[in-house]
Amino acid sequence: MHTALTDYWPLAGLRVTTPRLELRLPTTDELVQLAELAGEGVHPPEEMPFLFPWTDLPPPERGRSVIQYHWRMAGQWVPENWALELAVLHEGRPVGVQSIAAKNYATLRQVESGSWLGRAHQGKGIGTEMRQAVVHLAFAGLDATDVVSGALSHNTTSQAVSRKVGYRPDGIARHVVRDVAVTEHRYRLTRDEWTADAAERPPVTVTGLEPCRPLFGL
Repeated sequence: MHTALTDYWPLAGLRVTTPRLELRLPTTDELVQLAELAGEGVHPPEEMPFLFPWTDLPPPERGRSVIQYHWRMAGQWVPENWALELAVLHEGRPVGVQSIAAKNYATLRQVESGSWLGRAHQGKGIGTEMRQAVVHLAFAGLDATDVVSGALSHNTTSQAVSRKVGYRPDGIARHVVRDVAVTEHRYRLTRDEWTADAAERPPVTVTGLEPCRPLFGL
């Protein structure tokens, strides 16, 4: 009897597709490509869009951190605390990462979205489409009631994506990044709001989800 990886780790068979993109767990070779992409740069060096400044690392260490983070999230996964780090593939090649994460999901039914995109692939609408993909996964596939996100005050691009996808302002939070006080703008999208805007979204298809549901606490 042949045993496949998906028998032990069904997330390996999860696929989320849009007209231009495929989101799934990366293969080892694709994880290396993501590391190389991160090493080439994700944002201007004088800016820092992330609460944890992982992109301040030199390119080799930055790429290694992408690989280690992916492995760590998979290794620490439990239904009560999980982070799904999906490679975003455009024309068959990784262009970035789109994640959703949750704690106590079975009770709260709330996920938080996060992402990064290689600089060469920014400004093409990919960031919006990949966010729409995981929002669909959350609401249509995982029965979420809320999807939340955050962006630092100077990260107007991320804030614009949140608004375009339908998120609403949900307050602010204060943090320290690079030893400087910064303001994070919080955004929230509810199931009712998402359902009301159905005509504004591209089609999204989710396959391979059913055997994954227990891993999400469902």
